[in-house]
Amino acid sequence: MPVATTHDRPDRPLTIQQVSALLAVPISTLRTWEYRYSVPGIVRTRGGHRRYPARAIDELRIIRDEIARGRRAGEAATTARLLVDSPEPGRDLVDRFLDAAHTMNQSGIRSCLDDAARRLGLGATVDLVLVPAMRRIGHWWEIGTCDVGHEHLATEAARTWLARLVAFAPEPRPGGGVLLACGPRDLHSLGLEAFGMLLASNGRACRVLGARTPVPTLTIAVETLEPAAVVVVSHMAAGRRSAVDALAAVAASGTPACYAGNAFLTRPARRRVPGRYLGESFRDAAGLLDELLVDRSVAERA
Repeated sequence: MPVATTHDRPDRPLTIQQVSALLAVPISTLRTWEYRYSVPGIVRTRGGHRRYPARAIDELRIIRDEIARGRRAGEAATTARLLVDSPEPGRDLVDRFLDAAHTMNQSGIRSCLDDAARRLGLGATVDLVLVPAMRRIGHWWEIGTCDVGHEHLATEAARTWLARLVAFAPEPRPGGGVLLACGPRDLHSLGLEAFGMLLASNGRACRVLGARTPVPTLTIAVETLEPAAVVVVSHMAAGRRSAVDALAAVAASGTPACYAGNAFLTRPARRRVPGRYLGESFRDAAGLLDELLVDRSVAERA
C-alpha cells in the first residue's frame, strides 16, 4: 500500500457522496455540520461543487467519533478543529511525528518526542503531541491511507521512549504505589503507559497491568500489591459497563478507585460510577491523582 505524506492524504479531494459513503454519515448531516459549525475546511470546484481534502475528512471523522462517544455536535466540532488545525505549540511537532511515522522512522519519532519534552515538558508532550499524533494515525489507518504496520511501528517507538523515561525516573516517594489497568474490553494501553510515565516522573511507583485486564485479575493484583490507588481507563463505549464492574470491585476492597477515558467523557456516562474521575488531560489527571494520594497519606498519619 502506498504511503502518503502529511500533506497529501488522501491522493485527491473527495466528493460529498464519496465522503458520506466512506464515513457512513448522511449527506444532509455533513451539510448541517458545515452550515452550523463551519467545519470542515472544504474547497469548491468552478461549478461550486464541494470537494473534501484529507484534512477535511480527518475533521469529519473526529466529529463523527466524538458524537458517538456522547459529545454534542458543537463540542465535537471544536475538538476536531483543535486536533486538525490547532495553533497549539505542539502542532509542528505533531506533523513531524506523523512524517516520521509514515516513513517508518522510529528514531525520528523518538527524537521528535525528546524535542517536545524539552520544549513543552513531559505532560504537555503527552497531551499535545503523542496522543493527538497517534489518534491521527489511527484515523488514517481506518481510511486506508497508511498501513497497520505504520501504526504498530509508531506505537512501539513511543512505547520505547516512554520506557526509557520510566527507567530513569526518580526513586519513588513513600506512600504506596499506583495500579493502572485498562478496562476488560479495552485493547490499547499506550495512553495508560504514558500516564504511568508521568506518575513515575513525579516520583510515584506504578504497576501497569495493561490491556483487557479481567476483573478477577485486577482483584488479585489489588489484594497482592495493596496499592495506594487504582486507575481504570476505558475508551470504548461498548466496554464501559465492564470497566465500571472493575471499578466497583476495587471500591469494594476499600482501595481508592479512579477512572478516565473516552467511555466516561459525558456526565451521564459518569453517573453512579464508583471512584474519582480524572478528566481528559494527562497532565491534570496526574496532578489530581497526586493530590488524592497526598491527602490520603496525611489522613492516615493524623
